[in-house]
Amino acid sequence: MRRVIFNQKGGVGKSSITCNLAAISATKGLRTLVIDLDHQCNSSQYLGCDEDSENTVADLLGQTAGWFGVGREPIDFVQDTAFENLKLIAASPRLQEMEQRLESRYKMFKLQEALDELEEEFDQIYIDTPPAYNFFTKSALIAANSVLIPFDCDCFSRRAIDAVLENIAELRNDHNKGLELHGLIINQFNAQARFPKELVNELLSSGLPVLDSYLSSSVKMKESHFAAKPMIYMYPKHKLTQQLVDLHGQLKT
Repeated sequence: MRRVIFNQKGGVGKSSITCNLAAISATKGLRTLVIDLDHQCNSSQYLGCDEDSENTVADLLGQTAGWFGVGREPIDFVQDTAFENLKLIAASPRLQEMEQRLESRYKMFKLQEALDELEEEFDQIYIDTPPAYNFFTKSALIAANSVLIPFDCDCFSRRAIDAVLENIAELRNDHNKGLELHGLIINQFNAQARFPKELVNELLSSGLPVLDSYLSSSVKMKESHFAAKPMIYMYPKHKLTQQLVDLHGQLKT
């Protein structure tokens, strides 16, 4: 299963959700891969891997364009993490400067081709994306089986959802008819406040597929970022960790 975590708005928790769902998959014995397509490298840093190495997604995609050498297989770009069953293809700051050249050479299907080769090596693949509808997010949506949309209970996020859904629908129709919108992930939810509840109810009344497990705000998530250790390893009994475990349980395997 290949899942992409996507929202055009920044700050909604894409990297946190990607890495924590992947970590939970790994603890369940599933061979799990995270692919970081964001030049900010947040998922790569969270999982404690080296985005300055020559084994990044920038090198993988650059190889397909004939820039950084040839002859290496997709598995050669997979890095180990400190966690059993959890591996990573790290991002690189170089992705930003590469984007225009990759797009001009019609390399949008190269990630899909790489994942076709890697699929037998992994049970679960999670793809983190930049906060934009660009070459890298399109590549991820083309390569994925399903898409998850983080929603951070903010009025700006609500206004952005329609554009996100339109872009997903257009790409599905043009390039990946099997892409499933698995659902919206409610993140940074405050159950004591009225406004987040109103926003979520509005999403539900609009018929959008909101997943049942809402993720609370917690400083523990920031602490886990700093420690480069996902919640399931650092705070396995914490309320937010259990919410993430419940969310993972709602996903198809």
